[in-house]
Amino acid sequence: MNELQALLMGIFQGLTEYLPVSSSGHLAIAGELLGVEDPEKVMAFTVAVHVATVLSTIVILWKEIVWILTGLFRKNPGGGMNMEQQYAVNILVSMIPIGIVGVFFKDWIEEAFGGLVVVGCCLIVTSMLLGFSYFAKPRTKENISVTDALIIGIAQAIAALPGLSRSGSTIGMGLILGDKKEKLAQFSFLMAIPPILGMALLDFKDMLEVGIETAMAGISTSALAVGFISAFIVGCIACKMMIELVKKGKMIWFSIYCAIVGVSVLVWQLLM
Repeated sequence: MNELQALLMGIFQGLTEYLPVSSSGHLAIAGELLGVEDPEKVMAFTVAVHVATVLSTIVILWKEIVWILTGLFRKNPGGGMNMEQQYAVNILVSMIPIGIVGVFFKDWIEEAFGGLVVVGCCLIVTSMLLGFSYFAKPRTKENISVTDALIIGIAQAIAALPGLSRSGSTIGMGLILGDKKEKLAQFSFLMAIPPILGMALLDFKDMLEVGIETAMAGISTSALAVGFISAFIVGCIACKMMIELVKKGKMIWFSIYCAIVGVSVLVWQLLM
């Protein structure tokens, strides 16, 4: 992977990690188009872009993160949990499904569901979910409940499949459950920080096991830096943009986009 390929792959990662179009699916498509045999197997690059997207989330949502952290140790005068503590509990609950999938089924999913045909099918499923969430018009709840957090977390775990958008699945499921648009994107991105960071740590552990030379195979230090910086900058822009788009209820355009790309990928694969 050269500097130009790393730049473009970093842009794809930063953009598609937040927009509901599947980062894993688009990285697979981009890798095929750019001549990168399998970007996920360039271990150092995978770790770098995951860390970059986590940092971009922290930069954009730092006020919300500080709000949660400062409220964790503040007692509620009325007893029970305060809002910040309840929010933290919801995030922890949402992490349970993806934690189970990441620890026990990550390698199996990567082996069993590889290939662009799966990506195309999952993009179509993402399109259907986003479309349904747009037209469902459910009631609006004031706050995300623990039960909703668990269901949204299950949606995030299922989105481990390549081509099934994580943000699309979590935000779409939240809309179907009737949670407020203003709070959903923020919750979706905050709940993604621990799993993405956990995935990066697991990949880093694999890097140490195989050795740095093997992990850096196929990419130079300069290309790695280019990929990291591009993923971080574009991630910041995409994260902020996505929060505004969810508030304005414009998810239907991503549904149409995912349907077009999904069908195009399937046709492409059938004609190869």
